[in-house]
Amino acid sequence: MSPTLSWAFLSVSLVGAWFTYNAYRPPSRPAAWATACFFAGWLTVELAAHHLLWQFAAAMAFVYYGALDQWPGWLALLVCLVSWASLMRLHQRGALAADAAHGAVHGTLAAGTSMDEDGVALTLDPAAGMPTLGPVRLRHYALPFQMKQRRVTSVRNVVFAEVGGRKLRADIYHREDRPANAPVLVFAHGGGWVLGFKEFQALPMLNRMAAEGWVCISVDYRLSPRATFPDHIADVNRGIAWAKAHAHEYGGDASFVAVSGNSAGAHLAALAALTWDDPAFKPGFEEADTRVQAAVTFYGVYDLTNRFGHWPHRGIEGLVERTVLKAKRHEQPELFEAASPIARVRADAPPWLVVHGTHDSLVPVGEGRRFSETLREVSRAPVCYAEIPDAQHAFEIFRSVRGHHTLRAVRDFLNTVYARRGALQAADLVQPAREARAVAEAPLSAELHGA
Repeated sequence: MSPTLSWAFLSVSLVGAWFTYNAYRPPSRPAAWATACFFAGWLTVELAAHHLLWQFAAAMAFVYYGALDQWPGWLALLVCLVSWASLMRLHQRGALAADAAHGAVHGTLAAGTSMDEDGVALTLDPAAGMPTLGPVRLRHYALPFQMKQRRVTSVRNVVFAEVGGRKLRADIYHREDRPANAPVLVFAHGGGWVLGFKEFQALPMLNRMAAEGWVCISVDYRLSPRATFPDHIADVNRGIAWAKAHAHEYGGDASFVAVSGNSAGAHLAALAALTWDDPAFKPGFEEADTRVQAAVTFYGVYDLTNRFGHWPHRGIEGLVERTVLKAKRHEQPELFEAASPIARVRADAPPWLVVHGTHDSLVPVGEGRRFSETLREVSRAPVCYAEIPDAQHAFEIFRSVRGHHTLRAVRDFLNTVYARRGALQAADLVQPAREARAVAEAPLSAELHGA
């Protein structure tokens, strides 16, 4: 038997092993290499069982045709065994997302009940609890690109605004029976502010929440380089305003609108949730109501100034300067600051779930950690932070074990916040009143103490 087959087996096994290694240790620099490795790592992490199957099938084919007749074939088999064991471990570790995501939501929303002096619950009642998590069934990840949910229908390319001759469109997902007064979820897709398609992102979440009885609206926005910030956030705000005005046509309740996004879309969703009263981000419709009642952001960019040094290279910074804001940070720092959600945190922010993967090589996990910490320091509403073990960027775009567990937590968060919205709204009204009383009473207190 020619040694060529054995060497070919070794070559293929090394390629497979590199995919596995890259899933565990994705590089973060240089930018071009990190981006290429992201795609390979993303598909390997979330499709570990599928990778194991193709590697096993390829190895068996080589063995059948005699690749073990020469020593490179035996070395290739050893490489395969190590790779397979690592892939199996990676697949099993997908279950860790259950504790990370569900624990973050349950631990924050059901941490206990504390009453203020006026008898208003400032946190959620733990008696409400969260649904007990069962195992992820094979059907939930065997067909990762099967997104459709039973009882869910969609309406495509509904025009919600026209700006500069460009029609902005939305896809709307809702249950076939259209339950009345359904909560609304508005989603902004990712893609680095320069690409991305509403038709292909967050489909598991949009379909799942629609099956739960929500009206889900995935919106378009203008993309760079043609668009210049704040065009992007203005369009997302247009989508929110349209949702509040038209959701009733699909059974939606305009009094409860949540916003979500991933990556660049998470940046825009976060800005929308924090700057509803900033007229600069609502040009021409400044009086429109765009305030949201909850936010869920996945692996977002929250700090365009990179003040904490999370970015390992200048890839994001260069993209933002050249293409999105079209300005230099050192020349217009106030512009970058205004466009950074971490600089816009506020006490009356809505309840929030921040989700980020530990192995994200495009947007480092430090972005999510620092943003959630900063928001939690000032917000009166619950802030949940779910750090998903081994997860890459874009890990929830199709169905996987890790994505399924995370989606369960997102469902629990949104449904619980919606169910308890009265207590949260009351707390948001009471706390400013308490602060106002404290300010008003301060002079009297100082006078009584001889200050």
